[in-house]
Amino acid sequence: MSAETPGRPESAGPPPLIRILQDFTLEANRYVDSAGGRNDMHRTDLNALAVIMRHAARGETVTPGVLRKELNLSSPATTALIDRLHGSGHVVREREGPDRRQVQLRMTPKAYRDGGAMFLPLARHMGAAMAEFTPEEQEIVTRFMNSMIEATIRAAQEAAQAQPGTGGRLPK
Repeated sequence: MSAETPGRPESAGPPPLIRILQDFTLEANRYVDSAGGRNDMHRTDLNALAVIMRHAARGETVTPGVLRKELNLSSPATTALIDRLHGSGHVVREREGPDRRQVQLRMTPKAYRDGGAMFLPLARHMGAAMAEFTPEEQEIVTRFMNSMIEATIRAAQEAAQAQPGTGGRLPK
């Protein structure tokens, strides 16, 4: 038994590589909270901008429904989020295309400028850290991280299907 955690065996816990991924996630979240906080933006605001940017890079339309689904928000929470982003000058609502009833969300130049300024220190430090690895090593890590992302998506889908009160287990 561990003196730090009564009733838990010392060998319990995730493997070292999983612990590193957990630590990375925690530190990335702390950075986002810190950078966003200095700019009066919530983590959800920054996540929404990341979703919009990712879809825009693929030439895809982003609607409030897309944002709601990807961020797992209620309709009222999505509306409040879009109102905040619109009010801060980071997002515009547009009605384009054949169905003018559909609201499309687009990031503004201000959103790109503010995002660049917020994440420049992180990009600079990560770029320096990545430069310590060969292209071949980076390719292996890229494959690994893509596999971890896919595994996390599958686990989230599985957890979403689990019945409440079953401890995360799927129904039989």
